[in-house]
Amino acid sequence: MITADCHLHTQFSTDSEASMESMIEAAIQKGLRTVCFTEHLDYDYPPEDGKEVFLVDLPAYQEKLFELRERWRGKIEVLFGIELGMMPYLGERCEAVVRAWPFDFVIASSHLVDGRDPYDPSFFEGVSEEEAYASYFRTVPANVEAFSSFHTYAHLDYIVRYGPHRNERYSYEKYREVLEPALRVLIESGKALEVNTGGYRYGLGQPNPHLDVLRAYRALGGELITIGSDAHAPADVARAFPLLAELLPSLGFSHYAVFRGGKPELRPF
Repeated sequence: MITADCHLHTQFSTDSEASMESMIEAAIQKGLRTVCFTEHLDYDYPPEDGKEVFLVDLPAYQEKLFELRERWRGKIEVLFGIELGMMPYLGERCEAVVRAWPFDFVIASSHLVDGRDPYDPSFFEGVSEEEAYASYFRTVPANVEAFSSFHTYAHLDYIVRYGPHRNERYSYEKYREVLEPALRVLIESGKALEVNTGGYRYGLGQPNPHLDVLRAYRALGGELITIGSDAHAPADVARAFPLLAELLPSLGFSHYAVFRGGKPELRPF
């Protein structure tokens, strides 16, 4: 059984309306021992309707989380995390925010390529799906080089959620030339790779990254993984966790990591 969901968003993130309380209650109902909230902080995300988005109110977020941590103490562990949207020139800014706040867990994510999000269909205009996917995967080594104070890299193939054919024409072998360097840089830098079950929510029939990418990561020597649902609503907390608890050992993983105070606790499957 997987007992920790380490990628959750609430109303402190621009793209969620869920309360922290509702997410915690859902986690308890699903038998979890630990949750980690990881609200979005994407510096320089393109404004929407003239308003800045994905800039979390960190003081209010911390205050609320610490309050709920005490309220639910003894029933479920509540950890303080952040999801930082990366672009190479943001490295120093992200390092500064991690130094300034007592996060248990820091997620690095590629949401934008050259300031554009694959979520927007215009990202794929005038370029082949193959070129778009490859440009996205190439951002990972550059981001890791620019920013080292994170613990896991999230939804490594996030882009396939939104591609014209999504994952129908996508495979590890097809993109090995750009995916393998991304995996190697995580392994060599001692960072974890997130297994994100949001892919099931998007109808991919796979987590992000794809099971073949996870298989390749393990074959290259990668062992450290974290697990998160990327839930933005209570119904999606711990989505597909029972399925992962069977799949991941079959790929050669014996444990997953839960970060507390920046240190990993390894929990067996």
